Amino acid sequence: MTDFIFGILESIGFTHPVHPAMVHLPMGLIMGGFAFVAAAVFLKQQELFKTAHYCSVLALIGIPPTVFLGYLDWQYRFEGEWLTSIQIKIGLAVVMTILLAVIVKLDGRSGESPYRQIVLHGLTLLTAIGMGYTGGELVF
Repeated sequence: MTDFIFGILESIGFTHPVHPAMVHLPMGLIMGGFAFVAAAVFLKQQELFKTAHYCSVLALIGIPPTVFLGYLDWQYRFEGEWLTSIQIKIGLAVVMTILLAVIVKLDGRSGESPYRQIVLHGLTLLTAIGMGYTGGELVF
């Protein structure tokens, strides 16, 4: 299946890995969610918590296609080799997905602790940074 998909992409001139094109959606939204929570806490602007919540929801929605494209690239470019970097990325992806699910579940509640939100968003951001670093090491 991967050879067929990449064959079509290469026939139209797209020879780049497909995962990086999609990975910016959840990663950027995780960064944005953290920025909005931090701004909400420090500026005492409650409506910014809602914006952070929507960033987290969309980031969570973006994870399945990002993981699928990562799987395709791994199979095609690395022939499914079980590299340490791949294992780290899979572990961090699981942690990040769980953290985002917790954020989405808790952020919708009224009276949720703003400091708990900033800690959860911060942990998710650190996980995303770890994934980005590991991906960069894997490719470059």
